[in-house]
Amino acid sequence: MQRQAASMKRNLFHQDYLDEQFNELEELQDDDNPNFVEEVVNLFFTDSVRLIRNVDLALANEPCDFGRLDDLMHQFKGSSSRCKRAFQGVKQEYATLKTKLDAYFQVAREDS
Repeated sequence: MQRQAASMKRNLFHQDYLDEQFNELEELQDDDNPNFVEEVVNLFFTDSVRLIRNVDLALANEPCDFGRLDDLMHQFKGSSSRCKRAFQGVKQEYATLKTKLDAYFQVAREDS
């Protein structure tokens, strides 16, 4: 299981879903808080659901309030996009990342 988790993590880095900040988060994890990284990631996903919903609502309004979209995208820590198609790509990447990290955390928990 440990090798499988390590392989999954390497693949997430290779596919650019993770970066050095993920390693930095893992360094903050200790015996007192063994699920720290997973908790941080889950908070990100919880906040992201709200932000994605708000962006969807903002895009549905005509005329589109690009100032509001810009604020939401900055909150999402992504690049600001004024294009519905680009935002659909962000939503797809979000779903893919969540699925991959959920699988990683499940394997990592089983290893513990």
